[in-house]
Amino acid sequence: MNAQTFTTPSGEEMVILSRADYDALLARIEEAEEDAADVAAYDAAKAADDGRRHAVSPDEVRGHYLRMRRKTVGLTQAELAAQTSLTQGYVSDLEAGRRRPSADAFARIANVLAIQGDELANLRDGYGLG
Repeated sequence: MNAQTFTTPSGEEMVILSRADYDALLARIEEAEEDAADVAAYDAAKAADDGRRHAVSPDEVRGHYLRMRRKTVGLTQAELAAQTSLTQGYVSDLEAGRRRPSADAFARIANVLAIQGDELANLRDGYGLG
């Protein structure tokens, strides 16, 4: 990151970043916030755990796969949303297993995440998209 600093006449330190560095910084912050949300959800689940095993829904499993695939490709939820013309909230809901994608949304996500072959067929069948 190439940053320039200067001090204003009133003594305030200022930093100048290139647009690319600024965007990269925002992406890192967003990724850290997603990770913090994951940790908070895990901590809440652990705190509410009564010692019994809890079933994980198939949609949660598929959502987890989509999240891991997105992170492997190197995209944030916002970036995936922008590239698929979906909202970040919709992507978040898919990854959390709170909703199922429409056939059109699934096709756009699979295209951006380069999901192909058996993986594509298994996910499509799992979501009931045939």
